[in-house]
Amino acid sequence: MIELKNITKDNLDDVLRLKVSKNQESFVSENSYSLAQAWVYKNTAFPFAIYADNIIVGFIMLGYYEEKEQYTLWKFMIDEKYQNRGYGKKALTLAIDYLIKKFNIKSIFTGVAFENTTAKKLYQSLGFKETGVVDETCLEMELKI
Repeated sequence: MIELKNITKDNLDDVLRLKVSKNQESFVSENSYSLAQAWVYKNTAFPFAIYADNIIVGFIMLGYYEEKEQYTLWKFMIDEKYQNRGYGKKALTLAIDYLIKKFNIKSIFTGVAFENTTAKKLYQSLGFKETGVVDETCLEMELKI
């Protein structure tokens, strides 16, 4: 069973210990940095620990980008020990459901590094499509609800 749980003093250290594989490090921020951003943007950032059968397996942070008036998948990682088990897809589905229920969203955006073909395939499997917006490191994708 996959669950999204709030980050508290009881699981903070576990979230900070999560790591992606070496070849994925350039695709995702350290969770400590992400949590610092969540604190600074506490009114528009929604961080969660991802659990599978009560074992922490990842981290996800959703957000509201005020300047663009967009809800976003801001940060997302599954620990290297728990990848390729379907946890990411289930967690992302729960995160999307959270935004739909809490904010009645009509779409969600994310950015994906050009080289991160695994993440791109995951997002596409859930219905995300490229918007055509790119910057120097990534392309934007959108899921219309």
